[in-house]
Amino acid sequence: ETGINAEYMGDLKGLKEIAQNTKSLAETARAGQLTPEQYTGGNFTISNLGTSGIKQFTAIINPPQACILAVGSARKEEGRELMSVTISCDHRVVDGAVGAQWLQAFKKYVENPTSLML
Repeated sequence: ETGINAEYMGDLKGLKEIAQNTKSLAETARAGQLTPEQYTGGNFTISNLGTSGIKQFTAIINPPQACILAVGSARKEEGRELMSVTISCDHRVVDGAVGAQWLQAFKKYVENPTSLML
């Protein structure tokens, strides 16, 4: 195993650009060719173990980042599509209430992804 690769995407503007950059950085990470400039400077990490079938987990913040979002697998339960996400915040930087507000906004976007296009 190669451990954690936390790619830094900088100040991206649109969903399409984020998707393209994420794909490119993931390919670079899988090849073990990330440079320090590509994984430093961020303040928010997304850890997705859902693609490995993990239903729910708690991710640990990678200092000096302020928050990390743990994304679990999408699944059907009782006829509904569900996905677990957990946010961890360094309370020296981000108040927990602000993290909760961020999760509320995230939930709205996940439930209505076309609103990201507007």
